[in-house]
Amino acid sequence: MRYRTIGNGRTAFDVSTICLGTMWFGTRTPEPTAFAILDRFVDAGGTFLDTANNYNAWGEGYGRDSEDVIGRWLASRPGVRDRVRIATKLGAAKRDPKLPLSSTPPTNFQGLSARVIDAEARLSLRHLGVEHLDVLYGHVDDRDTPLAETVGAFGALQDEGVVGITGISNVAVWRVVEAREEAVRQGIAPYGLVQQQYSYVHPEQGRLNFATPELLDYAASTGVDGRPPLTVVAYSPLHQGALVNPAKSLWGGTNHPTSHERLDRLRGIAAELDVTPNQLALAWMLGGETPVVPIVGASSVAQLEEALGAAELDLDPEVRTRLDSEWAALHTAPVAA
Repeated sequence: MRYRTIGNGRTAFDVSTICLGTMWFGTRTPEPTAFAILDRFVDAGGTFLDTANNYNAWGEGYGRDSEDVIGRWLASRPGVRDRVRIATKLGAAKRDPKLPLSSTPPTNFQGLSARVIDAEARLSLRHLGVEHLDVLYGHVDDRDTPLAETVGAFGALQDEGVVGITGISNVAVWRVVEAREEAVRQGIAPYGLVQQQYSYVHPEQGRLNFATPELLDYAASTGVDGRPPLTVVAYSPLHQGALVNPAKSLWGGTNHPTSHERLDRLRGIAAELDVTPNQLALAWMLGGETPVVPIVGASSVAQLEEALGAAELDLDPEVRTRLDSEWAALHTAPVAA
């Protein structure tokens, strides 16, 4: 396993370059299997776990299933808390428990008011059975709450020691920049992470929840005087199995001809290198010009083992060029003189 430092200019610590996603722990992934996955991840040197306060709440669970599984695992493994960094999220749980979650008007998200942030963070502490949260994200940007209120509430939790590093997810780039500037105005620590959807296949334009070239460029410019570091974290990097299973449909605005060409290219090069398309996609992400931390979900130890195989897979520049070249250019025959 390899590691990298994440921080916000005031707090910093190392995490494994692969983050373990735990969304289905406690529902689709039974607790004994989840414990086995967590054990293997830590044994392999993994240190970064990702959860949320609303996972599984859309039908199969009650929302904090994943947090509770992690909490019971920590309690049953003395000393392991000191070996892992835990990230959770808030703001996208149901505002009205009687209604379904909804991202379209009328939305049914709790939002990122100061009251919600403070209360939900403390509930996460209880469910996880920990004294502090290493990372706390706003799960979905909330434009109905003043940004100064949201940023200030996260900053207060950091000042209190409840949270190490804060972040935001599913957000436009300009909102990330403005939130970090607001933190400067308030004299508090800014967001140090932004979690977006990102994978080898790209969406059509207009997807604010995707890690765009603009966001990656902005993140690459940070970590210097006057601009605290910002790390990009990627959810669904393996596109929920669609990179390896042609029967699974691409989603999130990525189901278009260019994506299918990229998938053909990925699978062909993976076969040449004797690695899986998933491993190649993760290595592409980990070794990019702006390295991204992928969150990899696994429903079995075997799936986790496959992902771990990408942790130290370095791609030759020629391979990266081929992966990022236009498909047509790779197959255009030389023009006769």
